[in-house]
Amino acid sequence: MQDNSNKRLVLILGGVRSGKSAFAQDLARQMGRRVTFLATARADDDEMRRRIEEHRRARPPHWRIIEAPLNAARALREDGDQADVILLDCLTLLVSNLLLDAGEEAYAQEVEARVMGEVEELLPAFHDRSASLIVVSNEVGMGVVPPYPLGRVYRDLLGKANQVLARAADQVYWMLAGLPVEIKAPGLAATIVRYRKGDCDGQT
Repeated sequence: MQDNSNKRLVLILGGVRSGKSAFAQDLARQMGRRVTFLATARADDDEMRRRIEEHRRARPPHWRIIEAPLNAARALREDGDQADVILLDCLTLLVSNLLLDAGEEAYAQEVEARVMGEVEELLPAFHDRSASLIVVSNEVGMGVVPPYPLGRVYRDLLGKANQVLARAADQVYWMLAGLPVEIKAPGLAATIVRYRKGDCDGQT
């Protein structure tokens, strides 16, 4: 029987170029030797191909790479016992891929059900396997409101996805200019739950 006592779910949030991926990779190295990288980026143009190649060069060559632009939960189930750590980089593109793959004719409720279904399936896939899971995602709710409907739908869906994983995570980090700030730790999580239930002083 495998010992899962040190298994963790870690969410790393931040803005563009805040150092999320670099910190996630450093953390993955610390958490285990066998790392599987779930890549959600699609090489749809020359710029994205260059970005993907930059990320590939930054990763250790012995890491196992799985392309998972739409089915990260399935990849986690299939590889979750062959690695010490699964690094999903990133949730931002996974949600975008699922949204665009649904097509512009899809109903909003149908799109939300598909996106959130994939995100929520990550949790049982994580719990059913022995590997820790690190998820990288962008915080897109602190800028201007997108001027077009698809952008607003995307912002809302990614915000909901981030909340689902943040609630379930053992640790959550917020990246600022390359510096990680821990905003959820095991001890803090219990305090947050008590506060939401109205058990803290001053809560009505």
